[in-house]
Amino acid sequence: MEDFQLLFVGGMGRSGSTLIERLLGELPGVCSVGEVVHMWRRALVDGELCGCGSPFAECGFWTAVGRAAFGGWERVDPREVLALKDAVDRTRYVPALLRGRPPAALAERVGRYTDLYDRLYGAVARVSGCRVVVDSSKHASLAACLRHRYGRGLRLLHVLRDPRAVAHAWAKRVPRPDATATSPEQEMARYSAGRAALQWTAQNEILAWLTRDGVPTRRVRYEDFTADPVAEFRGIAAFAGHRGGSLPVAADGTARLSPAHTVSGNPMRFSTGAVRVRADLSWRSGLAPLNRVAVSALTCASRRRFGY
Repeated sequence: MEDFQLLFVGGMGRSGSTLIERLLGELPGVCSVGEVVHMWRRALVDGELCGCGSPFAECGFWTAVGRAAFGGWERVDPREVLALKDAVDRTRYVPALLRGRPPAALAERVGRYTDLYDRLYGAVARVSGCRVVVDSSKHASLAACLRHRYGRGLRLLHVLRDPRAVAHAWAKRVPRPDATATSPEQEMARYSAGRAALQWTAQNEILAWLTRDGVPTRRVRYEDFTADPVAEFRGIAAFAGHRGGSLPVAADGTARLSPAHTVSGNPMRFSTGAVRVRADLSWRSGLAPLNRVAVSALTCASRRRFGY
């Protein structure tokens, strides 16, 4: 890891992490590449769009990264990678991954799996010329895998949002503009309120465990970020190694985004130009009362632990 610093953005999806990741990518020396965990299928198999707007196979940046990491993407069998992912990067394996020494067979698979990421991150750093690489995959199981490779060299940005707002967001039907005609997912995934609540608890508690185990972490709540984006992002930028200089967000919440080479994520990854940082409070009136009660009950202990 001597050639780059990995900053992993973790948390439950629909928590505002995409905007934070995009803002990080505006800092000098920082390259944000989206949700790498989905790249193996969405980019290599389905040929979906890079955040720059080009199909992945036609993007010059990712062509150069594939060549530097693997000698070319044609030398990577994505189906083998996906099979390996299913054998290690799942929530069901997290209890074993959190042990000091996981079973030998699992440890061997973790080694092979994270070697792919290590080669990829190193190539991103070399091609971009950036010291810091931001992966916003969010999945706590991947963070647990990467901890075994990098230990306390991994830096974790843990993004949180009120679980009731998250449940409301996961219920919405949102088209995926990056999907191709053959993509199996034409819309962003949807969860029931109960499933969203359980996932919120599991993802955030696993990340909190990694923090207690010594992984350097900065925790940021969506509500705090939208209330004072300059102050919150200044702290996030410092955590990423940015010292002084201007920030890509103004006091009135206006941010300016450049095209980025992100491989997957929220449709906002395609946004460029001026955007406003503002809180989405639609859940307060849009989340059905029964769902609100269910989410509140299922997340009660964790919600209070994280200040909600």
